Order: sequence, then C-alpha cells, then structure tokens
Amino acid sequence: MRRFLGIILCGFLAACSQPDHYDVILRGGTVVDGTGSPAFVADIGLTGDRIAAIGDLAEAEAALDLDVTGLTVAPGFTNMLSWASISLIEDGRSQSDIRQGVTLEVMGEGSSMGPLNEAMKTRMRETQGDIKFDVAWNTLGEYLNHLESRGVSTNVASFIGAATPRKFVIGYDDRAASADEIEAMQALVREAMEEGAMGVASSLIYPPGSFADTDELIALARAAAEYDGVYASHIRDEGSGLIEAIDELITIAREADIRAEIYHLKSSGEANWPLFDQAIANVEAAKAEGLEIFADVYTYPASATGLNAAVPPWVQEGGFDESVRRMKDPAIRKKLIEEMNDTDSDWDNMYEQVGGPDNILLVGFRTAMLKPLTGKTLTQVAEQRGTSPEETIFDLIIEDNSRIDTVYFGQSPDIVRQASLLPWVSFNSDEASLAPEGVFLESSAHPRAYGSFARVLGTYVRDEGVLSIEEAVRKLAALPVDVLSIQDRGRLLEGHFADVVVFDATRITDHATFAAPHQYATGMLHVFVNGEQVLKDGDHTGATPGRFVRGPGWIGTD
Repeated sequence: MRRFLGIILCGFLAACSQPDHYDVILRGGTVVDGTGSPAFVADIGLTGDRIAAIGDLAEAEAALDLDVTGLTVAPGFTNMLSWASISLIEDGRSQSDIRQGVTLEVMGEGSSMGPLNEAMKTRMRETQGDIKFDVAWNTLGEYLNHLESRGVSTNVASFIGAATPRKFVIGYDDRAASADEIEAMQALVREAMEEGAMGVASSLIYPPGSFADTDELIALARAAAEYDGVYASHIRDEGSGLIEAIDELITIAREADIRAEIYHLKSSGEANWPLFDQAIANVEAAKAEGLEIFADVYTYPASATGLNAAVPPWVQEGGFDESVRRMKDPAIRKKLIEEMNDTDSDWDNMYEQVGGPDNILLVGFRTAMLKPLTGKTLTQVAEQRGTSPEETIFDLIIEDNSRIDTVYFGQSPDIVRQASLLPWVSFNSDEASLAPEGVFLESSAHPRAYGSFARVLGTYVRDEGVLSIEEAVRKLAALPVDVLSIQDRGRLLEGHFADVVVFDATRITDHATFAAPHQYATGMLHVFVNGEQVLKDGDHTGATPGRFVRGPGWIGTD
C-alpha cells in the first residue's frame, strides 16, 4: 500500500510541476517502465527527444495526443546482436525490427564495418551480395556516422569485431600474433572505443577470428576494458566443446577485468543438449565469484550462418579465395569429408551437430543461377544434382563464390525457453533488419529477423505465462543497456531519451516461419525514437530519427 501511495504521490507531483504543453502525450496506457517494478496506469509526456513527465496529465495538451488506454507502454527494445549493418544501408527504416519495438541495433559480432584498410575495403566491395554500396568510410565511428547521416529509424551502436583488427594487422594467416602485432591490434581497439564502440566482440568459429588464441583475446579485451567496454563472444564451440568454450570466455573476463556477454547462448546438437545445465552452472559460479557475465538469445531452435561453417575452418586460412582453391582439390576434399563426418572432431562441427543434410536449409545465394535453390534442404539439392551432401557443399560454395546463407536445425526448444528465462539473458535477432519487398526478397531469411522479440511477448508472456510482462520488458530494454553502460535509455523515466513503444499485449504475434519468413509481426502499434514517431497505428511513418549511440569510452562532444 505504501508503494502504491508513493506512485500516486509521485504522479501527482510530476503533474503539478510539469508544463501544460508537450509535443506528445500518451494517455492512460499501462506503463511497464523497464525497471521490473509492477505495471501501473499513467500518462506520459514527451518533449523534444526526452520523456518530460509520467503521471496524471489530464490538464495538459500536446501537438500529438494519443489515447492508449488498454495498451502497454514500454521503453524501446535493444537488439543485442543485430546484423543490420548492411541492410540499413539499403533501407534505413529497419522495418522488421521497428515493427517489433526495437529502437537500438547493436552490431559487430566477430567482424565490424571498421576499421578498414584499403585491402579490406576492396574485399568488402568485391564480396557484396544483393545489396550494393560504396564503402565511404574507414573507421567504425565513420561508418556509424554514415548511417546516421543517411537516415535510420533505429538508433545504432557497434562493437569492434575482434577479427577486424586481426585482418587489418595480420590478414588471414593461421598463426599466433607477435607482441608488436598485439600492440597494433590493441591500438585499433582503443581508437574504436574512443569513437564510441561498445567493446570488442569475437566470433570464434569463423576464420580468421578462430585463429586467435586466448591470450590474444585477453589482450584485446584489456584494451576495451580501459574504456569500460564489454567483451562479447560467439564462443569457440557451442556443441561438444561447450563447457570449455564457456570457460574460455570466463577466463577472458577474469584476466581482462571486463564484463562479458555470451552471444546466442545455446547447446547445439541433440547429443550436446545435456551439457547446457553444466554451462549455466559454470556461468552462475563465475557470477558468484564477482564476475559480470551476461548472455543473449534468439527465440528459435535453429541457427543461421554460412554453409561454409559446415567445413573445417582450417580450409579458410589465407582467406575465402584460398578456401575455394582448396575445395577444388580432390585430395583436400577427401580430407574435409573425413573431418566433417568425425563425431569426435575438435572444431564446432555444424554438419555433424545437426544430424546431417536433412537439417540444413539453404536460404541465400549471390548468383542468379543458384537462386532457384533458395528454400531447399541440402538433401534435396544433393539429390537433384546427384552428388553427395559434402561434395554438394563444396560445389555450391565454389559456384556461388560466397559462404551461402544457411539455417541449421540443431537446438532444443526447451533449452531455448530455459535460456530465455534466465535473469541475466537479453534478446537478439542475430539477423539483418528486413522488409518483404525489393532486394530483400532476392533471398530467404531466418524468421527470427521478423519475430524474435515479438515471440518473447506473445509466446513466453501471454501464451505460456512463463515470463511476467515486467520481467520481459526489463530483459528486452533495461538489461542490455545496463550491460553496455548506455545512459538515459532502456527505462521509462523522466529525463530519459524518448524511445517508447506502445503495443497490444493481447495481440502481439510473430508470423514468420521457416517456409515463409518474410512476414511482419503484428500488435506493435506505435514506436517513438528520440521523441519522433516512427510507427503509427502499425504502419511505418518513414521517419528516420535514429542516432549513433556511443559507448562509455567515447571522446568527443555532441
């Protein structure tokens, strides 16, 4: 009762002390403020790019006055692992994410859009897929400024990918870095942190990132820690080596004295599902020790990456062109096939984990000749071609001259749910932000691009009742910005940036499927980014008020 009276008093005082005119008033909504506290009914006034008042604004007026009675009002959500880095160049509206309430895209898993040297810029131009763009920047900060100046609907942020300074300094050689090379890579991390990077993020199953040893990663993480950054990682093995990979991340966090984030926490491959409980126990023990370890998940039991992730990573030493040359060699092909079918391999063997070609779905090709294969399983394509699944993998990569976007079915829905309920886990799409139109229809997609956040509210909160709406919003909004040390976002509090979403909790639903992924979620009605309305009655307004959100190490002035 005392807390209830406090809320009433705070609302009364807010109303008495605030001006009588706002740019926007959201009236009568059920406010879930992101703190985890119980929902309450209140009005919210927005002025400029900030939340100006929360309480009873019955006597106030606004240029935009919206009755949201019966709807839920919450802080905008953070996509903790976004691959919108190229899709936002094509279409800054960020449609599939905005329509789920995402107001901040955090990019940079493993590799980032800067810093780039001339060789890296040339490679980026040469390997472009359906989306063509000019590489008009050199550093990570310049790229994020480039997005903001072009116009984006969501706010944007990024880690520096740990593989990016390695490419810059070493290239694609599979060897340990020298002391001088470590110093050069650390300098690039420091430069990115001072430009506003959130930290350094590795992806340890993909060359050349996989060529880095633990000492190299500790060194890069230490450089990020100097600026209160985060070490995030797609860990080295999500299958049979899950425990060892989790322990490596914990070691890096301990030795570098840095917060750490496990990207898309999972146990991949049915034989490895029993490892998940031990992995969680190890994280909980590290947290009890005082380490700050967090994670994020997408809400689907299938992953998506390149078809070349089913091939041993050593084949890519020297770069993609070298991998193609090797895959053309019959003797090397024979060795690759043996390793791909080794049930006791010492690499994150996607081919073996998912149980074979029936569970490998091909969703994105570069060349027009191969696009008709989009949406087929590897089994179907191999049978159509009359070649073994392994030979088909090599042939397709060579013919398409790309990694080929692929979905792998190897996870347990029960473990996905278990991970989603952990209090230190936030959410991601691990996808681009798409639209069911134009160039995006040239490829299929993983449905998580259109539904990962809506599933939290629709499936886990409303349908299954395994998460309260207050806890779900905390995990969608406040938790990720706290991990990243982002100020004045992630909660509905006076003075915070006006990233605000309004949705119908009874109707919010994801519709995308693996067979038909290009379908928007529904039930998100209004979205404001920095005080400007981007979604109105479920339709995009075309507004692009998104900003480059800088990390705690940023040196500069707005």
